[in-house]
Amino acid sequence: MSKDLITGAEALMRSLEYQGVDTIFGYPGGSIMPVFDALYDHRDRLNHILVRHEQGAAHAAQGFARVSGKVGVCLVTSGPGATNTVTGIADAMIDSTPIIVIAGQVGTGFLGTDAFQEVDLVGITQPITKWSYQIRRAEDVAWAVARAFYIASSGRPGPVVLDFAKNAQVDKTSYEPIKVDFIRSYVPVPDMDETAIKAAAELINSANRPLVLVGQGVELGNAQQELRAFIEKADMPAGCTLLGLSALPSDHPLNKGMLGMHGNLGPNINTNKCDVLIAVGMRFDDRVTGNLATYAKQAKVIHFDIDPAEINKNVKVDIAVLGNCKDTLAAVTDLLEKRSHTEWNESFKEYEQVEEEKVIRPELHPISEVLSMGEVVRAVSDATHHEAILVTDVGQNQMMSARYFKYKKERSIVTSGGLGTMGFGLPAAIGATFGRPDRTVCVFMGDGGLQMNIQELGTVMEQSAPVKIICLNNNFLGNVRQWQAMFFNRRYSFTPMMNPDYMKIASAYDIPSRRVFSRKELKTAIEEMLSVDGPFLLEACVVEEGNVLPMTPPGGSVNQMLLEC
Repeated sequence: MSKDLITGAEALMRSLEYQGVDTIFGYPGGSIMPVFDALYDHRDRLNHILVRHEQGAAHAAQGFARVSGKVGVCLVTSGPGATNTVTGIADAMIDSTPIIVIAGQVGTGFLGTDAFQEVDLVGITQPITKWSYQIRRAEDVAWAVARAFYIASSGRPGPVVLDFAKNAQVDKTSYEPIKVDFIRSYVPVPDMDETAIKAAAELINSANRPLVLVGQGVELGNAQQELRAFIEKADMPAGCTLLGLSALPSDHPLNKGMLGMHGNLGPNINTNKCDVLIAVGMRFDDRVTGNLATYAKQAKVIHFDIDPAEINKNVKVDIAVLGNCKDTLAAVTDLLEKRSHTEWNESFKEYEQVEEEKVIRPELHPISEVLSMGEVVRAVSDATHHEAILVTDVGQNQMMSARYFKYKKERSIVTSGGLGTMGFGLPAAIGATFGRPDRTVCVFMGDGGLQMNIQELGTVMEQSAPVKIICLNNNFLGNVRQWQAMFFNRRYSFTPMMNPDYMKIASAYDIPSRRVFSRKELKTAIEEMLSVDGPFLLEACVVEEGNVLPMTPPGGSVNQMLLEC
């Protein structure tokens, strides 16, 4: 142990560097000022990205983590600075994103006195974190940081909060790097059960109509190659959840499309026709299952997951295969027989043809002169050769992007799945550009979501972050309007939007921009956007009352998808 004494703030800097951190998203304030002062001397090793709102810091850390596979870090002050991160923390928890939020706190002598900008951050965040801890002593900094990174990144990833008391930031301590790779009673990866492995393989080998549901767990476990070997050996069709879309290339012959409320007909309808349903790294979210009372009742269910809490939580399973799916998939694949399910795979084509005729072709090649959301998404995807990272906000832009963007590379979709956070897209896209600076990052947003964290255009400007922002402007809160049209007799209660001039806003932030109304302008506008070495805002004025179809109505079954409103 070093005999030199350093401040707790300096210990934090050294601990972050020891964990391999090179990027931090944050916003300074009174109770975290000693840490920012220490950061001043580490600017050559720790790149701090000044956001314009603490919610933006949390979402940027999420975007960074999702595309890089590393832990995202954000640094904020106490009170409102800390509480502004809560939405991002909750989002990270439900979508299994590893981030660490380090927040300033009043000194321990002031705790419980309602001091200026004091808030019980640990109490607030305990239900929405893997671990939430208050650092009260400088000597605990290295231990707490090491533990935080281990918990955030191991097993099923998730958020951790470190509430850093001001006295612990300024007090002196000796420092020695700490590595944590074990915590008593914490089992991040369950041991594989050989009996379950064999039982799963036997059931799959006996199946005539197997269907694989691919979730984000495949991406989190870096099991993309194992997944392909698994489905290819047994010739099993697969459908992907929203967060799992890029785990399998879009053009893979066994990829039958997206699951869920706005997914593709084939994988949804055949969920209720398969004889063995194999879920891999997904949690049977209600937007995927629809009415649980009618969900896959005819099928035997195998569930691969790293988290025992997900087993039998929503859907009763016949075989649970616990562990990291990178390992468990490989173990089951070794025991699989080489099979061919030609007739079963062919059965998806009927639904693909119906969906192509009634939904996809009208969306991608509309008769109307007005642009459709889907055609804009596909045009951008085509122009990037399907190799870009897709970031979305939430709403119709999210579902249209997920449906019509195509994926060749892994870790290529960043979206708010479980929490559905409007305002997620722009800061998450900023984070993604720092997590993967070698890739093009395209973020699709609605006119509603863009305005929720529009201040982060300031971060884009200052960092010259090469975010390609595509605003699908329909002058509505589109997703709510669609539900109002379908289920509330077109009573458009407070969903029409009066919008600002986004071109003027972009100009104020020195961001190149272009507005398009027609498809003859679209191609050249996209080419201009992608040719710019830096950020760009493309506003596409799309049909105002466009709808995302197909759609499973709320409370409906997965095989009862609507093809028209």
